[in-house]
Amino acid sequence: MPDTFLIVGLGNPGREYKDNRHNFGFMLVDRLCVRLNVRGMKLQLKAIVLSTTYEGRKLIFAKPQTYMNLSGQSVQGLLRFYKLPLEKLLLAHDDLDLPFGVIRLRPGGGPGGQKGVGHTIQQLGTQDFPRLRLGIGRPPGRMDAADYVLQDFPASDLTALSETLDRAADAVLTWVTEGLDAAMNKFNGNSMLDN
Repeated sequence: MPDTFLIVGLGNPGREYKDNRHNFGFMLVDRLCVRLNVRGMKLQLKAIVLSTTYEGRKLIFAKPQTYMNLSGQSVQGLLRFYKLPLEKLLLAHDDLDLPFGVIRLRPGGGPGGQKGVGHTIQQLGTQDFPRLRLGIGRPPGRMDAADYVLQDFPASDLTALSETLDRAADAVLTWVTEGLDAAMNKFNGNSMLDN
């Protein structure tokens, strides 16, 4: 049986949220599915799930449909269903504490105020699972963080957004084939400066 990996992108379901900063994780799953020509979407355990094989490994992509703050329900259910250890999970999500364009893989850690990550930690009972943090930067001025994350990426950011998604997709596939340490060494940093 091939090695199996679960890549979960966090976001909110619904057309009105599609291009929000908070949906960076969904966007990454979509980018990977386009790149790998993945077909055959299904609804499973409160998530949109797609699967494919890549270099002899099985990849399961998931976009929880519970809304961000309850994302852990899907993540926990999928891990149990596929009987996967935590190190085979990669949770991809937007991160206010990283500047836009910076991606950072981590082996674990706290939620950093990201409610989807917080709920996943709560549901799994541990914070020791790999993450891919996708920087969106801090809101300008006194704007509320909740309002900021639910705004669409501005048109001026779309080229950099696409480059960041490509780099993040490369990081995910490196994690799958070479492991977390190799992916961290290669990709942690700024997509605009390190290319």
